[in-house]
Amino acid sequence: VSGLLHGNEPSGLRAIFHALRSGEKFATHVLFLIGAVEAARTAPRFSHRMLPGRRDLNRCFRAPFDADEGRVAEQMLELANVRPLEAVVDLHNNSGHNPCYGVGVTADASHLGLTSIFTDRYVCSSFGIGALMEAFPPRVPVVTIECGRAGDRRADETATAGLMSFLRMDKLPTLEPGDPRMKVLRDPVRVRVRAGVDLHFGDHRESDADFTMDEDVDRHNFQRLEAGTRVGWVRPGAPWPVEVKTPDGGEISREIFALADNELRLKSPCVPIMLTTNATIARDDCLFYAVIERGT
Repeated sequence: VSGLLHGNEPSGLRAIFHALRSGEKFATHVLFLIGAVEAARTAPRFSHRMLPGRRDLNRCFRAPFDADEGRVAEQMLELANVRPLEAVVDLHNNSGHNPCYGVGVTADASHLGLTSIFTDRYVCSSFGIGALMEAFPPRVPVVTIECGRAGDRRADETATAGLMSFLRMDKLPTLEPGDPRMKVLRDPVRVRVRAGVDLHFGDHRESDADFTMDEDVDRHNFQRLEAGTRVGWVRPGAPWPVEVKTPDGGEISREIFALADNELRLKSPCVPIMLTTNATIARDDCLFYAVIERGT
């Protein structure tokens, strides 16, 4: 069980501390891994995803394991592989409004069953970005659980309740693909703000930024948006604002979005995931992921 791979996502840390303080005897041996401690402890606490100029720890779980974060990731993997693994759960938060959901690289019965301990939503995706969930062999079910918005008490409660259920289980559940109890979204694309584009969240009529989005745009997470839905406003004369990457590295932004009357709009229906209203996270990581309904 890992938590705090990002220093501003404390629900996993709090859930792990609850488990350790509970005094319970768990159903099996458990290894707890706490990640970005230095970033989390830097004032103001739990506000830094990673330290300025440093690497994102959850992008470091593949060779070369360089810099401080790479060495931490390598040591975490060495510890995790001392004994045969039955399952791995990585607890995270979002920066936007999201329901709890799981993420994994395959949607088989073991991954869906593991996710079902925490939530009824699952995103199947692998971008090869060096995340912890990508670092284990296929036989080991590994899921990232996005517990909800950082700082939300309900996210802490979700992480804690799910973790305690997981630790008490003599046998992990399975859930066959297609089971209606689990909503599965597959193959999202990654939407990023292009380098050099100035991003702002708020009223576009008061903004001089290249690209402006509503300050509450994250309300659309896990909603189906129809073709033609406005995503944001582009300043006249500003460059094309976004890039969209597929898992194989292709760039398809102009297949997904269209610009008309200085508004960026969807060309196809989509379901956005992890929409953030934090401009720093949007620049450093991504603006959101999207499951696109092609050919409509």
